[in-house]
Amino acid sequence: MLSVITIPAFNDNYIWLFHQANSNKAYVVDPGCAQSVLTYLNQADAQGNKLELVGVLITHHHADHTGGIAELQQAHQQQLAVYGPSKEKISGLTQLIERDQTMSLPHISSPVNVIEVPGHTLGHIAYSIEDALFCGDTLFSGGCGRLFEGTAEQMRASLAKLSSLNANTKVYCAHEYTQANLAFAIAVEPNNSALQQYQQSVHKARENNISTIPTTIATELAINPFLRSHCTEIKQSISEQFDVENPTDLQTFTLLRQWKNNF
Repeated sequence: MLSVITIPAFNDNYIWLFHQANSNKAYVVDPGCAQSVLTYLNQADAQGNKLELVGVLITHHHADHTGGIAELQQAHQQQLAVYGPSKEKISGLTQLIERDQTMSLPHISSPVNVIEVPGHTLGHIAYSIEDALFCGDTLFSGGCGRLFEGTAEQMRASLAKLSSLNANTKVYCAHEYTQANLAFAIAVEPNNSALQQYQQSVHKARENNISTIPTTIATELAINPFLRSHCTEIKQSISEQFDVENPTDLQTFTLLRQWKNNF
């Protein structure tokens, strides 16, 4: 069974540390800040919960996801295995991932499913391990990543891949964007009762400085407009906002992302 630990970084980033429940050999996902990781490991060691970092998983090339690689490698005498997409220019990778595949990690008993999810960047990948999905900046709670390099069609297809995972899959995205995303989602689909209830629970959590992540695939299918571009109310909102008649699902998705960019 996988144990996943949250390491906050910068203003709203999450670095994810995970290990097998019966092992002290740990991996981190998207360590934009090495010091945040090293501080956590030192604190855990001082408390008698010694964890040894043995590897790094990278989803895409942006600096807030890769900035800590070199310092972590230096701190571990270059012994860290660093996995990441071969299609992106990322310094420090030791294991290049070229396609959708299933791979194994030392000290992790379950297979790792690598999912290509272009959209935010062209080479973006996600990692699915047991019931955990580490998806970087592709799927957020209530939202999705900006299209810095890919197209709306690519992002929509990538989100479709992720939303087809088991409904109980826990979604470990890389940012605490949930409140802002839900403000937009409510504007787009104001009569969604599941969304209304979720927004209330998220508001209470953030008032108490509690993370809203992980979310689940089931939750996102119920509340996330970017997974719901087929829904009548969302299509109606898009029609009114952009003065278009009978938008297709892809048109709806494309205009949703455009609307969100300026919301």
